[in-house]
Amino acid sequence: MNKNRSKWLQILVVCSVLSIPKSMAQTPTDAIMMDKGQLCIAAIYGHDTWDKYWEGTLKRSNGNIGTLTRQSVMGMFSLGVTDRINVLGALPWMKTSASAGQMKGVQGLQDWGVWVKARAFDLKLGGSSLGFYPVAGITAPASNYLPDYMPFSLGLGSVEASLRGILIYEMSNGLYLRGHYAYHLRSNTTIERDFYYTTHGIYSDQVDMPNATTYGATLGALVKNNSLKLEATYDGLKTLGGFDIRRQDGPFPSNKMIFTRIGLSAQYYFPFLKGFSVLASGGYVLSGRNMGQSTVFSGGVTYQFGVWK
Repeated sequence: MNKNRSKWLQILVVCSVLSIPKSMAQTPTDAIMMDKGQLCIAAIYGHDTWDKYWEGTLKRSNGNIGTLTRQSVMGMFSLGVTDRINVLGALPWMKTSASAGQMKGVQGLQDWGVWVKARAFDLKLGGSSLGFYPVAGITAPASNYLPDYMPFSLGLGSVEASLRGILIYEMSNGLYLRGHYAYHLRSNTTIERDFYYTTHGIYSDQVDMPNATTYGATLGALVKNNSLKLEATYDGLKTLGGFDIRRQDGPFPSNKMIFTRIGLSAQYYFPFLKGFSVLASGGYVLSGRNMGQSTVFSGGVTYQFGVWK
């Protein structure tokens, strides 16, 4: 039910920051690279709601929750260490709430994230090009939130290392096709009780978290002299293990989580405000397992400037 960090690959996964070449914020799933000495900072607001979710494969609503709302404000940066190596960072603040029931939402810092992105190769194919970008990253809790308070919890509460490959084909007319695939290695998470039930009873406060994979495909275009960037995306998540939410039970951090999602995004770079751009995106979960069927909107601003030559 809670998409948490893997959702934030939108968020990041979903609150993703879009970009215009040479004047943008970048994400761990795009093929944008900052020039050496260039820094881009971004502030993004995200709004995510659902009133139906999948309990295993059963789609249902819950009168004790009504509509669940997750709001986020995220700061991001991308820095060109060299022309071929970039460092990215992000830190989201989140707030959860429900329209019904007696359970109270929470708010606070979620998970910080740091990634290193490299340009492995960029081959010219006539008027087109083919590029490959490996990305390695790590995320971890930025506050002492409760992971076992789902679906209101801010995140999964585990340290996660990821390795991603991005392949992009760009045409001379401004169209491009991009795909990415990542493996996420998760540590145990600690809960505030010493007994819990998955498919059997376990006497421990340590929860063995399933690893996960994420993937996505993007069709994009640069128009208006590259000042406007438009993208349509399809992406998803699948944990490698876990178990379904039991009938009439609540979700748990180590549940099996699967979703597929579609999205649209746009970013505009102001030619009369050097370094500034605005962006907006929206997404909708098509299918899922132990997840909420979310509708997500986000928007923000970016600013790029030189730190050193």
